[in-house]
Amino acid sequence: MDYTLVQYNVRAWEGRAYDYGMDNLRSMGYPVDGLEFDPDLVIRGLIMDKEKGNLVKADRFGYVKRAVHGTRMLSNRSVSEMYGRELVDLRNESRWEFLNTLFSVSEAVMYMQMVDRLDEGALPPEIGPLDYQGLYKVVAKALFRAHVEGQLKNEIITEPERFVELEPELPLALLDQKEAGKRLLLITNSDYHYTNKMMNYAFNKFLPNDMDWRDLFEMVIVSAKKPEFFQISHPLYEVVTEDGLMRPCFKARPGGLYSGGSAQMVETALGIHGDEILYVGDHIYTDVSQSKVHLRWRTALICRELEEEFNALARGKDHREKLIELMNQKEAVGDVFNQLRLALQRRTKGRPAQTRSATEMNDRELTEYMQKLLIIMQRLDEKIAPMLEADGEHFNKRWGYLSRSGLWDKSHLTRQIEKYADIYTSRVSNFLRYTPFIYFRSQAQSLAHDLQPNWPIGGCH
Repeated sequence: MDYTLVQYNVRAWEGRAYDYGMDNLRSMGYPVDGLEFDPDLVIRGLIMDKEKGNLVKADRFGYVKRAVHGTRMLSNRSVSEMYGRELVDLRNESRWEFLNTLFSVSEAVMYMQMVDRLDEGALPPEIGPLDYQGLYKVVAKALFRAHVEGQLKNEIITEPERFVELEPELPLALLDQKEAGKRLLLITNSDYHYTNKMMNYAFNKFLPNDMDWRDLFEMVIVSAKKPEFFQISHPLYEVVTEDGLMRPCFKARPGGLYSGGSAQMVETALGIHGDEILYVGDHIYTDVSQSKVHLRWRTALICRELEEEFNALARGKDHREKLIELMNQKEAVGDVFNQLRLALQRRTKGRPAQTRSATEMNDRELTEYMQKLLIIMQRLDEKIAPMLEADGEHFNKRWGYLSRSGLWDKSHLTRQIEKYADIYTSRVSNFLRYTPFIYFRSQAQSLAHDLQPNWPIGGCH
């Protein structure tokens, strides 16, 4: 439900989560005065290195491309020295923490700021010796308390207009699906009281004929305890009153409102399984990967930042075109330089160069020409380097684009999306742009050895 059917204002929601988390740290004796929530410090898809106190951005292979220690950006050289011989491996959960969702923003900001305080020696001695991994556990505990104690959600329920961004088209998109014969389910980790309040606020005013949000769904499951929901069965309870009174239940039925249970229970109750189900969620691990890995459900990821990235890419189009032009120039000059270098190498063995012009040059001409080309490449590098650093700043000045790592490659986030999500989009209401009968097909995927226009037959680049 959260960040999928109910869209929150990130600065408001995560800002208050940060405030409550910091209050908890203060009550534990940690120095947090003077710190403020800054959501621009992080973006979804970054990875916390709990061993080193760093936040990193990796490419699709796991190579670290950018990093901060605390809130201080590390130089390219420092990143290379620190991570040149290792890859990010998300299976090592004791070290790496992937920012799967927008709910991770407040935690990451808190952690990076507290790393600064730890490095400054600002933690009081009575707290005891603490490394970066221990500090992460403290921060995670403080934020967990903020969620469990209920103050944050009570504030949101009381003033939803501060936190919720309404989408009038979203209920209508689901209504189209329901009227087309699709069987809609709502599976959320939120409790019934919070779910009912949020869905009432976000849906009911936009539904026709006095419909209630419950009328859209064939089954509603609250307090689902995902990701365990997709692997094991928890006790099942039926919610039987408007104020959330529950009674034990041993079998789910269509039309019911339940707490707990399991995904297998859902399949049994509805008589469907596997790829007959499209599961839509915003969390790559809790929602998308687990439902696909364990149940082979089809998956759709909601990533609202795509809209901001799309606009950022449009604003940065001229910059990228100029950057690509300069890099193509450098590649062309570098190709000539390498031909001359090879010519010198072969000449020592009495063999001709790859090109006739290089073969006909004497040693002095080759050397002088190579020196000129080196100067040209150095000047191109002086233009390219700052442009590479600035690429993506329309999305985030520190981290660049969400889906890209560097100019050409995909980010680790994008790789996770490709691996686990059958489709992805910025919001559920985008389905309203299509009929509920559409079949989404994947785009043609290009490979490095695919034949391109103007390539010679029998060769590839």
